[in-house]
Order: sequence, then structure tokens, then C-alpha cells
Amino acid sequence: MNPQLIAAANLGILTVIFFISGMIKPQWPMFFLEKPTRFLVVSITLIMVMVVGTLFGEGMRLTKIEQAAKLPAPVSSTDAVPTPTDVPSATEKAPARQPAPAK
Repeated sequence: MNPQLIAAANLGILTVIFFISGMIKPQWPMFFLEKPTRFLVVSITLIMVMVVGTLFGEGMRLTKIEQAAKLPAPVSSTDAVPTPTDVPSATEKAPARQPAPAK
């Protein structure tokens, strides 16, 4: 599993815990502020949700790239080997041109 997906899941859980505890009592998650508000909790939660979404999206994109690199290249079953064709040599003369018909 991609480390970015694990980080997105962990940060998502922390975001939910931060939001719930901040809505119950804003002083719990923001103990370093004198008078924290619920509006500040919602604002920080929205930013954290955007970070989690971006992290999850990038993790999924990298996972798809890694899976595509592991797949073998498709092989055509009808003509697996190129067929050689005759190539005129440089010493052969080109066919003579025919004169244009008279009007």
C-alpha cells in the first residue's frame, strides 16, 4: 500500500477527532489559545479535509502508475514477428518511363 494513502487515512482520523472534540469544547484541541471559537475549529477542519483529499488523490494516482508499470506490454497474436519484404538494390535499373499519350 502506498505510504501516501496510509498518511491520508491517519490524517483523516485525526481530522474527525479534532472536529468532534472542537465542536464539544473548543478549548480541548486548541488549548494554547485563550478563547478559541467553534468557527476556528470549522475553518481548520476544512483546511485539513482539503489536505486529506489531495493526499489521497495523489496516493491513488501513484498507485495506478505503479500498477501500470507492472503490467506486461500487450503482444499481437496475429503477427508477432515483422515480415521481411523485398527491397530493390541500388544497382538495379528503374523501369523505363512510358511517354505520355499524344492529344
